[in-house]
Amino acid sequence: MIRKLKNGQYRLYSRKKNPRTGKRRNLGTFSTRAAAEKHERAVQYFKQH
Repeated sequence: MIRKLKNGQYRLYSRKKNPRTGKRRNLGTFSTRAAAEKHERAVQYFKQH
């Protein structure tokens, strides 16, 4: 899940909420949406292999 921050950057969050905190895990902050999407694909690849 990618969200745009107030400062114009994009942050990648985990899809599932953390059951202990009820929030999503921060998986990185990026200056462009394309960079965030690229990292999201890398995360999904890593989860499957």
